Amino acid sequence: MHDWLDREIIAQGHLPLLFFLLGFLGAFLFVRFSVRMIRAEVSWWPGNVTPGGHHVHHVVFGVVAMVVSGVSLIAVYETGTQITGAVLAAFFGGGAALVLDEFALIFYLQDVYWEEEGRTSVDAVFVAIAVTGLLLLGLQPLEVMDVTSFRDSPDLGVRVGIVLLSVVNLLIAGVVLLKGKIWTGLLGLFVLPILLIGAIRLSRPGAPWARWRYTSRPKRMLRALERERKWRRPVTRAKIFVQDFIAGPPSAEHVKKAAEHARVAAEAELDQVVYPAPPPVSSRSVVSGTIDGLPGPGSTT
Repeated sequence: MHDWLDREIIAQGHLPLLFFLLGFLGAFLFVRFSVRMIRAEVSWWPGNVTPGGHHVHHVVFGVVAMVVSGVSLIAVYETGTQITGAVLAAFFGGGAALVLDEFALIFYLQDVYWEEEGRTSVDAVFVAIAVTGLLLLGLQPLEVMDVTSFRDSPDLGVRVGIVLLSVVNLLIAGVVLLKGKIWTGLLGLFVLPILLIGAIRLSRPGAPWARWRYTSRPKRMLRALERERKWRRPVTRAKIFVQDFIAGPPSAEHVKKAAEHARVAAEAELDQVVYPAPPPVSSRSVVSGTIDGLPGPGSTT
């Protein structure tokens, strides 16, 4: 273990990244355990922070931790050691976990922590963990090939080629995202074959790509709908079950019926996200200005 740490982490300069991940995971698990204890009305420290009767969400503490540790990291960038960077990165990771744990609150601008919409926070946490894990494994985004040995090359052609390949990689990633495949696009930035598969295969039926390309091809739209239902259902059920296990179910009654809640919630989510995209709006039908209700050409006021 010590040899692996020296060879794969410290020698590669990844110690701060490892400590970021450890701080992130530690803070996320702690805060989720804490809120579940509070929800179960168990006497627990620190409990809710309510100075003057006003509930302070833990996203506030996360923002403060990120700002303080982030500024400190910048301040010691030139003079600090890898150990100093690792300690500060751990605090930054802890702050990031507190912020992302309430990502749904920021996104919806409502306290939906224990609502179905609150699962958005867990999705954000999963994304952060996945990206950090890929970086720790030594994968780099936009690496369409092993170009590490060419980066110090004085050859202008090599450098231009690397830039062009990176642009092509981004364009393919854009196609994948337009097809509604967020996770495929994210992982594909690190592993090119995944990106190529996502770009070649059918779009998700409600994505912008389907709006532009499938609305005039009903057979292709039907194939996209059938495939989405077939393959997304078990993945969605598993995702919701894991979210409930880690972060807690939306209501207390779902604790005893975790599998049933995963099944019902998955069907509800599928009903919301699996639908045929409407055709694109023709620019010829637009007769008013940018604000709805403005008079069209030739009208009188």
